[in-house]
Order: sequence, then structure tokens, then C-alpha cells
Amino acid sequence: MTEPADAAARRAIAPVICYPVETLPVPPMETYRSARAGATRTGEVLVPPREAACFRVPAGHFFRIVSVDGPQVGDLNLWAADDLSERFYSGKTRALHGTHVTVGDRLWSCFPHLRPMATITEDTLGWYGIDEHGGSVHDVIGTRCDPYTHRLLSGGDYHHCCHSNLTRALAAELGMPRTEAEPHVHDVLNVFMCTGFTRDTGQYFMKASPVRPGDFIEVFAEIDLLGCLSACPGGDCSSEHSSDTAACHPLLVEVFAPAPGALDGWHPPPRNAYSRSHGA
Repeated sequence: MTEPADAAARRAIAPVICYPVETLPVPPMETYRSARAGATRTGEVLVPPREAACFRVPAGHFFRIVSVDGPQVGDLNLWAADDLSERFYSGKTRALHGTHVTVGDRLWSCFPHLRPMATITEDTLGWYGIDEHGGSVHDVIGTRCDPYTHRLLSGGDYHHCCHSNLTRALAAELGMPRTEAEPHVHDVLNVFMCTGFTRDTGQYFMKASPVRPGDFIEVFAEIDLLGCLSACPGGDCSSEHSSDTAACHPLLVEVFAPAPGALDGWHPPPRNAYSRSHGA
């Protein structure tokens, strides 16, 4: 196509933020930090390499995802514990907070609920920022590695993609067939994964995660949560993300309960107040 004479002027138009967030309720971070200071650990789940595991977090508790043994990324799904139709909405989280999330950002649920499910309160990789390639950590742009795309691109079957891992773990947790569990698996928070978009072709890329053993991300549960975390078969995702040859390591999920009274006056956020009339 021939470039128009005013191409430079068109490209020079300043961008506009789609969803200004100044009117969003500000999470009470000092309240959360105070509650966390006196919290006690109530449980843990170790997620094996190339597998997934479920965990539950009551509203007002914290959960921490920890790198152990070696650099490893994880794919996280979240649901309202009492209603699987309310699940993490990575697209709206991305639209509100950006392509990657860190302390103070919230993980939002899908329509028609659209409320904070959780708030990130600690992140030992918060120092990473955005690197020279445009990469950053904890992305809400990737969907999860899955056996369908794997077959499309390679012609083969691979059963330890994160989508399959999450499906198996959710089915086992809920005691339902995998065919019934699979539709509940959704786009993820890619914990510890370092990703971005190439400048020339706009393609989604990954690179070696900066995570090291002992690094963690910690999250406050705004509602009762059912979580499922897959230890990605790509390990640190430095070369490929569906692989039996990449070095993989477990991930640890820890749950912490605040001391009695530490959250007096705090309440889980209500579901979105839109009438659902849609103009009718």
C-alpha cells in the first residue's frame, strides 16, 4: 500500500488511555499490610513440575506463590469458591491495570460480576519494571499453553500443557469429569513469566524469567477463592513452553490467616451494580 502524504501526522496523534482508573476505589493497602503483619500460616500446597494443583483461600486471607528449587513460571486460574461462573477476567484486568501486574493492582472477575477478586500486596520481582525488549513479569496477555494450539502448530499431542494441567486438577478437586471441568478453565495470570510484544511484528514473546528460589508474589483474597496453579512445562520459559526437556521446578502456594479483629470494618466487595437491563 502507498503511504499517504500525511502518514507522519496520523502516527503522531497522542494516545488516550481507554479506561482512566482514577475513579476506581483505592485498595486499603495499609489495612492489608497491618493484617498481614500478624497473620499465621494455615496451609500450603506444593505444585509439582508440569502439573497443577488447587487451593482454597477464604475472603480476608492471603496467599503467596513462591519459587522453590529453581526458576519456574506458573499459570493461575481463580474462581469464586461458591460460583464457578465468577472467574478471573484477564482481559479486563489488563485493560484497567496494564499488560503486567504488581503491587496495588487487582485481579478482576468476569461479567456480570466485575468486582475485585484479589489484590496484589507483595511482589519480590517488582524491581524488574520494563526491560529493553519491552518485557515485564506477571502478565495478563498470554492465554496459557494448551494442547489445541500445540496440535495446530506441531501436529502432535502434548498432555502437560497448562490448560490440560488445570483441567485435570480442577476435575479432581470438584469430583467432576474432565469434559465438564475444562470449560471452566480460563485465561490466566502468568505468574513470574517475562513477556512482551516484539516492536517490529507485534508478536507475543517470552524470555527467561528473572525469578529465583525464594521470590514470591503475595495476594489478598477479596472474596472466597478457589485457585488452581500450573507449574508450566516450559520451566522459566527461556526457550519453549510445552516441553518434556525444559528444566522444571515445583511452585509452593502458602495461605495465611490474619489475626482475629485485624480486618474489623473490612467487607468483601459487592458484585457490580449494573442493572443488566442492556437498554431494554
